[in-house]
Amino acid sequence: MASLRQQIDALLDAMEPEVAAAFREAIVDIRSNIVLREVIERLERQDIDGAVDALHVEPSAFRVLDEAIQRAYNAGGILVTDVLPRVTDPLGNRVVFRWDVRNLRAETHLREQSSKLIVGIVEDTKQVVRERIETGFAKGQGPRTIALDIAGRVNTVTKRREGSLVGLTTQQAKAVANARVALLSGDTERMRYYLTLGRRDKRFDRAVMKAIEAGKPVDAVTVDRIATRYKDRLLELRAEMISRTETMTAVHTAKFEAYRQGLEKAGKDQSLVTRTWRSAGDGKVRHTHQGLNGQVVIGMMAPFVSPSGAMMMHPGDTSLGARVNEVVGCRCDDDIQFNFALELARKRA
Repeated sequence: MASLRQQIDALLDAMEPEVAAAFREAIVDIRSNIVLREVIERLERQDIDGAVDALHVEPSAFRVLDEAIQRAYNAGGILVTDVLPRVTDPLGNRVVFRWDVRNLRAETHLREQSSKLIVGIVEDTKQVVRERIETGFAKGQGPRTIALDIAGRVNTVTKRREGSLVGLTTQQAKAVANARVALLSGDTERMRYYLTLGRRDKRFDRAVMKAIEAGKPVDAVTVDRIATRYKDRLLELRAEMISRTETMTAVHTAKFEAYRQGLEKAGKDQSLVTRTWRSAGDGKVRHTHQGLNGQVVIGMMAPFVSPSGAMMMHPGDTSLGARVNEVVGCRCDDDIQFNFALELARKRA
């Protein structure tokens, strides 16, 4: 029979594509509802906030993502509950335990996790848009040029907008802007650097290399096409990272909560729990999690402490203030064991 970790890994593999698809669906919905004329009109009035509002980037647009995370959380709780060892209460009676997603604590965890993610996406997107508008005005670009770069252009075949900034992080948006500047600069070193970008569309490499050989900038039309594809590929990268991180966090939070619920129902002393951090054990593990590997904490509510000083109740946990660099793309797990022998010894003492 597969170990709990193997079952959790299988669940993550099954749920991650669903969460990624939900994020993409939300972005497509936002893009498809953009009325370009409204954005342009507000930009013509120099109304930055109005232009941002006209995009209708709001938490309710990410309902599908919220629901996908809920399903991952619930699936994690059910999985762990099904494999928990049979336990008895203090009187020796067998405890029948079922996963309770409606438990107040469980509901609070789920709500806070999902809300933090979605609010972050919304605020980050608005910041990206504001910065693009301000940069465009500073360069003397017209409202239509700025609006199209933000909203993207409608593909005549798919009827969907492509190359939109909506959904990108501020860092990704800057990467696109830097790539555009480099390709238009004619600076061969900067243009060569573009060819090292992992998410570029390599179908344009020949055009870029020809420009480098000629010592000239890439023509503006080609740069627009390159930037469109680069933005869409960075959006896909964000979908992958969100799905990996949020699915892992949801499942491990549910695992932690399932153990707590089971111990509480059985009347077990949570101080008799031993938890051990386990990294993925390969060369891709971040250095702080290499340091965490094998760390043992006693008690259900004792935090793991990273070499960075960050405290986490389990992999993916940010409830104690762990920063994003401790959780993004994490593949760690934790072993949770109850010391039945010590419990028995205490009863006999």
